[in-house]
Amino acid sequence: MKSLFKVTLLATTMAIALNATQVMAAEATAPAAAAPAPAAAAAPAATDKTKFKSDDEQAAYALGASLGRYMDNSLKEQEKLGIKLDKDQLIAGVQDAFANKSKLSDQEIEQTLQTFEGRVKASAQAKMEQDAKANADKGDKFRADFAKEKGVKKTESGLLYQVEKPGTGAAPKDSDTVVVNYKGTLTDGTEFDNSYTRGEPLSFRLDGVIPGWTEGLKHIKKGGKIKLVIPPALAYGKTGVPGIPANSTLVFDVELLDVKAAPKADPKAAEKPAEAEAAPKAN
Repeated sequence: MKSLFKVTLLATTMAIALNATQVMAAEATAPAAAAPAPAAAAAPAATDKTKFKSDDEQAAYALGASLGRYMDNSLKEQEKLGIKLDKDQLIAGVQDAFANKSKLSDQEIEQTLQTFEGRVKASAQAKMEQDAKANADKGDKFRADFAKEKGVKKTESGLLYQVEKPGTGAAPKDSDTVVVNYKGTLTDGTEFDNSYTRGEPLSFRLDGVIPGWTEGLKHIKKGGKIKLVIPPALAYGKTGVPGIPANSTLVFDVELLDVKAAPKADPKAAEKPAEAEAAPKAN
């Protein structure tokens, strides 16, 4: 019971801290013209005083509301896994605990929660595998359809690309730094990244990104535009990343703005450390 209580308190504290941080961040970044008038700012305080007799009473209610919201979200997430808990029983458990009239012993509570945790993990794993299989099937179909479009080429690795504009100059090499604008979506059109909306192109060494990009951008030159359809094996594979589910085929529209060759090594600079190391040995 002690460990569960600590987790609950931690979750509640984190929720309160997060809300406070978001409010402070919003206030810090908001323009001066957007600041509320004094009369508008005073209204909530007057309303709060009619609801609560003291600051402590209001704080207690806020803690309860924060915990309730956290638990409600948890129940909704569990329901997505096929586990539907009775909200009335959850509330009854809280009330009985406060009244020291729990229907379960501490040992029974611990055992029940351990069993429940196992169910949640098993359900989550099953759903993850189911979703991964569905994503793989959708990606296979999307790539097969895209491969039939005019001008689409497929490499030995499975990468599909369609050059909209070839560009000029030399194609980038692994060691080059490229500057690009791009939009990335899933096969259903869900956008997960977009440098255009951020208003800032991305700069990176070509061999420092997912294989689909490293290979794909070599098919255009500076000023070129290309559509890349990247299979999971050349992107984020069976694990995925936040915003990109496991086994996702990714679609990128990329504009290669610039190519910067890696600086050549200075032979004289490479000799200096060797000379410096030799000096102490001579003494």
